[in-house]
Amino acid sequence: MAKETLAEKEINKTIKSPTGKIDSFGGLTKDELMNALRLMILSRTIDHKVMNLIKQGKAHFHIAGAGHEAIQVACGLAMKKRIDWAFPYYRDMCFSLTVGVKPEDVLLSFLAKEDDPFTGGRQMPCHWASKEFNIPTQSSPTGTQFLQAVGAALSLRKQGINGVVYASSGEGTTSEGEFHEAVNWAAREKLPVVFVIQNNKWAISVPVENQTAGKNASVLEMMKGYENLLRLEVDGTDFLQSHAIAQSAFKYARNGNGPVLIEAHVVRLFSHSSSDDQKKYRPQDSLQKDLQKDPIELFSNLLIKKEILTEQSLNEFKKEIQNHVNEAADWALKQPDPKAESAVRFVLDESGKRESLEYEKLTNEGKPIVMVDAINHALREEMQRNDKIYLFGEDVADGKGGVFSATKGLSTLFGNERVFNSPLAEASIVGTAVGMALTGLKPCVEIQFGDYIWPAFMQFRDEMVMYRYRSNNLFEAPVVTRVAVGGFIHGGLYHSQNIEGFFAHMPGLLIAYPSNAADAKGLLKTALRINDPVLFLEHKGLYRQSYATTKEPDADYLVPFGKAKIVNQGNDLTIVTYGAMVHESNFAIKKLEQEGYSIELIDIRTIAPLDFETIKNSVKKTGKVIVVHEDTLTAGFGAEISAQIAEHCFEYLDAPVKRVAALDAPIPFHPILENTVLPNRNRLYNELKSLLEY
Repeated sequence: MAKETLAEKEINKTIKSPTGKIDSFGGLTKDELMNALRLMILSRTIDHKVMNLIKQGKAHFHIAGAGHEAIQVACGLAMKKRIDWAFPYYRDMCFSLTVGVKPEDVLLSFLAKEDDPFTGGRQMPCHWASKEFNIPTQSSPTGTQFLQAVGAALSLRKQGINGVVYASSGEGTTSEGEFHEAVNWAAREKLPVVFVIQNNKWAISVPVENQTAGKNASVLEMMKGYENLLRLEVDGTDFLQSHAIAQSAFKYARNGNGPVLIEAHVVRLFSHSSSDDQKKYRPQDSLQKDLQKDPIELFSNLLIKKEILTEQSLNEFKKEIQNHVNEAADWALKQPDPKAESAVRFVLDESGKRESLEYEKLTNEGKPIVMVDAINHALREEMQRNDKIYLFGEDVADGKGGVFSATKGLSTLFGNERVFNSPLAEASIVGTAVGMALTGLKPCVEIQFGDYIWPAFMQFRDEMVMYRYRSNNLFEAPVVTRVAVGGFIHGGLYHSQNIEGFFAHMPGLLIAYPSNAADAKGLLKTALRINDPVLFLEHKGLYRQSYATTKEPDADYLVPFGKAKIVNQGNDLTIVTYGAMVHESNFAIKKLEQEGYSIELIDIRTIAPLDFETIKNSVKKTGKVIVVHEDTLTAGFGAEISAQIAEHCFEYLDAPVKRVAALDAPIPFHPILENTVLPNRNRLYNELKSLLEY
């Protein structure tokens, strides 16, 4: 064990050690000591049992926590059950058992049974979860959980709950940018997060010295610059030291002093996973050295030395645990496998909430309003209606009120607790929002431009939209993300992008793309009331356009997702489109109508779900269809619409399905270049005329 750090000395001045009957054991009673040993042995026994089941072909994958047990038990014992939240990583079985997860549930998960309480057999083993103990079902990517932990801590503070959030990983994950983003946010806000880095010195086959820039490959040294972050170091194989550090860290965070970073030096006694063989890359002396630091051997030998335990009672103790695990495994093996039809359940909310809302109820229309103001009013009305809505992002607070003024006045009205500026970090914005949503709030975040959403892509794809499905409906993350998109504003390469094609490929995400003020207000209000995550795309070229202006619908007006709008009735040809292309198409239609043609214009309004029924009925009537979108032609969302028309409407077609879209090029800055790449009313007119004459 290294010398007591300055941080440890400082914390020991203010936080007393736990009190109890056995002073030489940090105040822990005999029963408490034996419980800690039981949990450590239980976890190790399950490790061995599952590895044997894999050899027998009855299980298929495992990531062992052998060598990490002491620090995990210590942290689990510091948790306040049903108050604190935890975002563990794949080695945290012993932590989960300590918090209260049953061995039977662990084995159901390892065998991916129907009643697997973690994921319902949907994920590989070692993705820990518990609705009862506030452990959201984790995912496989390393480091994504840290930002969610920060969001959960922020949520607890805003709800007045004196809880602490545990977030753990191995040392390799500290190379991820999202780890540093999370520590930055937590330190800046003095949030009650205990970050526990279980440093076994190997990230699969990569040693810590090839990962960490801190002096002597120390994670603590690397994290020196964060103010308000208490940094603690501990021998994570020593239970008593780990227990003292964990108790102090949780108390420090719970008292409002800020986050804590614990670097626990542990050992990896097994290979990285059951599909790895560490003998291929670890020197033999490294493995032998780790065996000397087995936390179970160290702790049980200490208890024997101090006459808390005897060799005989230890063997009996282990035998009882082994029998329990064997019985649990035999029982779990007999449980039913998941039913095939469950594979498509819980991609989206199945509670009926979205279907139960009253849509397009228009009792009053106000004065004409531009789209950006309609969005602002929708946010204001819904925040007044629901105090769980929190709005944040870059520059959203007054006096800026968003780069397009969409959030102007809201922080003044609702205060900086509910409307606040975030760090300039898109992954942080979305990941933190996910954590807030998991803990019961309704975050609505803003990403300034679609071009800059990509750092948050993993938080969308691997986290937000997967939570309900991967947890088998235990957890949901109904975050609303507002994003300004689209061209026609001379924004150049990085302020003009359309992103719907990328995100439409994410089951579990609803996507709105309104073309006018009334639809923008109604769709956004719906998004803020339903239980699914929503990507809300706002075409910045329409924010203040006169042709996107409508009379303002009242506060009860909601627009349903998955219901297209027929903007113009016609018989000769159908246009299917959305966003700014609704208006560009309309300009072309007016010219064609003067020539005697009758064109039907459909604004789909939402990308996901897509109202294909309205499209199909129109194609039946007109026999010709053209799909228009602003994104690039290749693999744009229009390709999906066209494919569905070709598959389901072939017998009604009198001409090939046609697409009009941007050229397959970035959108350049100069107006001449921009107008060349983007689809416009003149090009649309020519393409429509060609199809009409087919």
